[in-house]
Order: sequence, then C-alpha cells, then structure tokens
Amino acid sequence: MNHIRNFSIIAHIDHGKSTLADRMIEICGGLDKREMKTQVLDSMDIERERGITIKAQTVRLTYIALNGKTYILNLIDTPGHVDFAYEVSRSLTACEGSILVVDAAQGVEAQTLANVYQAFDCNHEIIPVLNKVDLPAADVEAVKLQISEVIGLDTSDTIAISAKNGSGVRDVLEAIVHSLPAPNPINAGGLCAMLVDSWYDQYLGVVILARVFDGEICAGMRIKMAATGASYTVDNVGYFLPKKTVTDKLKAGEVGFITASIKDISDCNVGDTITEERAPCPKILQGFKPSIPVVFCGIFPLDSSEFEKLKESFQKLHLNDSSFSYELETSAALGFGFRCGFLGLLHLEIIQERLDREFNVDIITTAPSVIYNIFLTNGQMIKLHNPVEMPDVVKISKIEEPWIRATIMVPETYIGNVLALCEDKRGEQVDIRFTGNRAVLQYLLPLNEVVFDFYDRLKSSTKGYASFDYQPTEYREGDLVRVTILVNAEPVDALSMVVHRSKAEKRGRALCSKLKDLIPKQLFKIAIQAAIGGKIIARETVSALRKDVLAKCYGGDITRKRKLLDKQKEGKKRMRQFGDVEIPQKAFIEALKISDD
Repeated sequence: MNHIRNFSIIAHIDHGKSTLADRMIEICGGLDKREMKTQVLDSMDIERERGITIKAQTVRLTYIALNGKTYILNLIDTPGHVDFAYEVSRSLTACEGSILVVDAAQGVEAQTLANVYQAFDCNHEIIPVLNKVDLPAADVEAVKLQISEVIGLDTSDTIAISAKNGSGVRDVLEAIVHSLPAPNPINAGGLCAMLVDSWYDQYLGVVILARVFDGEICAGMRIKMAATGASYTVDNVGYFLPKKTVTDKLKAGEVGFITASIKDISDCNVGDTITEERAPCPKILQGFKPSIPVVFCGIFPLDSSEFEKLKESFQKLHLNDSSFSYELETSAALGFGFRCGFLGLLHLEIIQERLDREFNVDIITTAPSVIYNIFLTNGQMIKLHNPVEMPDVVKISKIEEPWIRATIMVPETYIGNVLALCEDKRGEQVDIRFTGNRAVLQYLLPLNEVVFDFYDRLKSSTKGYASFDYQPTEYREGDLVRVTILVNAEPVDALSMVVHRSKAEKRGRALCSKLKDLIPKQLFKIAIQAAIGGKIIARETVSALRKDVLAKCYGGDITRKRKLLDKQKEGKKRMRQFGDVEIPQKAFIEALKISDD
C-alpha cells in the first residue's frame, strides 16, 4: 500500500484538468500515441461537444519515479461546474490527496474555491499547480499571491506547468509520489469497500466502481451490500488503464470495477459499504451526504405510450447520476410523468440531452421551480414542489422561499454590470473584496430568481469573464404569487409558475406574448391570459382564421350576404364555447425559454 497513491484533480471549469490527465496517461504509458485523443477521459458525446466534464472518471496508472521505485497512481478526473459538485464530493471521499489546478492567466475563480473547500473537508493533502504558463497573459507571481490570499494555501512549492505541451507534468507526478500520503488500512476485519459510482451495461448488468479500504475482492467471492442486504457472486474485477482490464483481485487501497450480474438497479446505492457475505465487516463506512436538489421540473413523455420506457431510462440515469432524483406525477394537460430534482439548470439540460441521445425518449419539460415552504392558516406547513398544487390564497398565512449565498468573481471592469444584475434579482450585498484586478462579490439571492436566466445574463453582461458558485442558506418570507396561464379560459398547468408579486405582470405579459406567436390560429378567436387568482393581469388574442362564406355570391341582394355572415358569426360563437385548443409541444418548450429581458 505504500506504493499506491489515490488522488483527484480539482479546478474551475476550463482550467485544464482533463488535459493534465491526458499528459499523465501519456507519460505513464496508459495508451499508445495512436490511441490518444484530447480529453481521453471525457467519454460521453455531450462532454466532448460542450468541452466540459460531467462525470468523474477514474484511471489507474503505473509510474516509475526518479528514485527507481514503481508506484500505482489512481487518478480521478472531476467536473468543474457548480451543477456537478456532488460528483466532486464523491470522488474526493475515495482519495487521500488532490491536485489543485489554477489557470495562470485567469487566476482563482469561484468554483476553484468551492472545490478546494470540499478537499479540505475530506482532510486532503493539496498540491497547487499553475497551468497554462505558456500563455502571453500568464502572471505566475500574481496568481500565487491570489492562492495564498484567497484560499490560504502555502504556494512555496507551487508547480508551474503547461498541460497542453506537457512541460512540468513530470514534476507533478513526482510531487504526487513524494507529497501525497499512501492509503491507510482501516482494519475493519475483512473486506470493506465503498461503492463510489455505478452504471448500467446491457450485457453485464450494473457495473460498480469501488474503492477498497480493507481486505480484497476477487472473482467468485460472495459480496453483500450493507444498506440493502442484497448478495451477489462476483463475476469479474478489474481496472481502467484507461481501457477496461480484468484482473485477479482488487486489494486494499485500490480503485477498480466489479461486475456481478446485478439486474436490480435499486440494490446499488452510491456510498454503500460492500463487504463479504460470510464474514461481514462490523464497521460500516460513513458514505456520502445525500445531495439536495435545488431546481425541480416535471418531465413527461411526448407520447403517453412511452411512459414505461421513460421510467426505465430514469432508473438507469439515477444509477449513473445519484444527484438526479424523480417521483411520479400526473398533469391534466400532459398525462403521466415525473417530478424531477436537479442541482441546477445545466444539470437539467444535460439530463434532457442524455434522455434523447442514450435512451431515445422524446420528452417535454415544465417550467423549472424551487421548493417553497407554505404556512397555512390552520398552523400546518407544507412543502410546494409544483406550482399547480399551491393551495387557495385564503388558506395561506405566509410563503417562504429559499435563498442562496452566491460567490461571484469578476474583473473590476464589469463590477457595475454584476451589481445591477444582482439588484434586479432582489439580491442583498454581503461583502466585496479585491485581489489584484479582480473583485470577489458575496451576495444573498432568492433561488427562484437564479434558476431562470441569472447565469446566462451574468455571462453576457461580463463577456464570459465572471465565475459563479452558490450554497443554499435559508428560507425567507416573500410576497409570492402563482401566475396561471389560461388558454381559451382553460388553465394550462404546465405553464403555471410562482413569482414575486413585483415581477408577476412582467413575466405574465412576456409569456402571453410568446404564446400568441406559437399557438396556431383556429376558426375562432383564442384568448391567452395570465391570472393571479381571479384577477387577469395580461392578455393576448390569437385572431381567427376566416372562411370566405361569400365566395359563391356573385352579386344579388345584400340581405343574402348578411344572412350568411350572421350564420358564420353564430357558428364561431358556438365553436369558441365548445372548441378545444391544442397547444403544440414546441409552444411549451419555447415558452419556457423566456428571460426577464
């Protein structure tokens, strides 16, 4: 175990984690030169297209150090975006140390702070690394000063590298071998391993990624899941080199995969302890803190016959992404579907895209919302996930909404834009600090203002230079109302939303205006209205298609024409009374893209 090192690479988005992992794989000979490609550990198509890491990936490398000794390095490459922070926390629990990568041109960013604090919580030894030192804008000394001032790390042993061309990467490998601690056995008295991640393979069943803390796992062994009590016979064990390689056994301190023909997805809980069936270890590992979803929306199949397929897809997605949660829901407009919880809007977007690509399911999503605490006049408190379920106003004594503490790092030039945006979103300034030519802003913001378009507007108002991270803090009382959209006097529950009273009219008008262009014309006028309770706050009208009933009249008395027009008018009145307006799915999707602008 003295020759094993388990470590993660942590950094802000686009600071070079995956590129550094590529160079380490090259130096350690994990792949031949012809097999190498950029961001080799970003295996999903979405990751490669967007240029971001979504899933933490592991690879086992064999490194011969300058002292001639051979070391086993288990590297976990982690995501940088705030929406995938749960992936980072799980990866860090399986390691003893971290490499903190900071861009020598951009400096310390919001997510750099968030990730390094998670590493501190796991008692990690941290090696600071400055990447992209070959860029003309790189300022090594200024960024070192930022790291020591903002994070509080000793920067005397900071390693300057360029992951793109490979310079300095061997120094990082030497630092891993000499500065990071070897794994310690926990003396649990037998096999004790943690289930770090899992995914579904249509041929092998559930594949488990495990970190062995004590004992060993080999093929043919009967293993037991501590949380569910399910037992299985191990078929194969192995490592990712980064190619999948089967081996005899996984020993204490190692990270690898296990296959055991597991068909029941619910038996594999992330953070669970894996032990031997005949001699279970008395000490159960602590596991991970459960992730807390902050954004909710309804997901429904486009075709109601695909409901079972969608349910199966969700089970497999949850297995691979435990921060995604779902429960059954029904809607008058959309039928059977699921109420889903996400860690942010990017997380929601990625899940939507994975459902389309990996499972080929056509879906429709309702407007994103957050959890509200509703206090009723009878003293009861209920949690509101879906705006449709909001009780009658007369039964409500007060409504509380969740607030977050946001950390925004931005160049001095754009401070005015960021302050104006935060004020517009009902924000409260907590702190403002300056390090070099950058400002670190601390703001308290209502979460329901952030989930709509805050991130997009922040990026556009700062030309992409601002970075943003947040933590949920508290619930506060707010003047909140439910805005209901009525089409032809019928409420459309999929478009209901809870907003602050001051923004209700603006949001209602924008939604009605958008729907007017999206709903196809009928043979009668269609009224699109936004309402708060019984009060209409906005209205648009889709004009009627007019059939030319006078086409066959070639002259003649005006009374004959008048009779035909009156008959048409009566027919339209009856149609408006009984006519059913079908809202196309495209209208739902487009209507949900509305921003406050």
